[in-house]
Amino acid sequence: MNKKLLYIVIPVLAIVFIAMGAIGQYNGLVDSYAEVENAQSNVDTQLQRRYDLIPNVVSSVKGAMEHETEVFTAIADARAKIGSSKQGSAEYKEGQSQLDSAVSRLLVLTENYPQLNSNQQVSDLITELEGTENRLLVARKDFNTIATAYNKKIKRFPTSIYAGIFGYEKVDLFQATSDAATTVPSVNLGDK
Repeated sequence: MNKKLLYIVIPVLAIVFIAMGAIGQYNGLVDSYAEVENAQSNVDTQLQRRYDLIPNVVSSVKGAMEHETEVFTAIADARAKIGSSKQGSAEYKEGQSQLDSAVSRLLVLTENYPQLNSNQQVSDLITELEGTENRLLVARKDFNTIATAYNKKIKRFPTSIYAGIFGYEKVDLFQATSDAATTVPSVNLGDK
């Protein structure tokens, strides 16, 4: 009787052990992916903050600099593209890239032309925008850190097996979207 019981108990224990390992791997994947989603949400929150803040900056700076329209047009066009596209789509990412570029040019404008800062409202809004850009940088950096850890996890054995079974895929990191992103924008407010 003891041998028959062992023939039953050992396979059952092996199945339970394997099932517990699979459950642990799956729960680890769920937790890691939830961290990635949270980090992405933090980036999206900062993008929305910037999206909401820019019209105030633009209208205030426009009042102080009637003669510079290219930057404002680029910002308005990028915001329109972002507003009319689905989050995460290629058009949305292109709009964010265009907005990044236009905001960088706007910030360079205010650094190179300190008379803009003489208007307290403009100065306050530019400070808010700079703070938002810094928060966005930190949120993207945090996302990349979390996404890298997740990407490593789903590639490691035996987690890679479970990731494949349950459909967990690699997450793309934030990167510069164009070669222009590595070049400092130049702004010329002189004669056109």
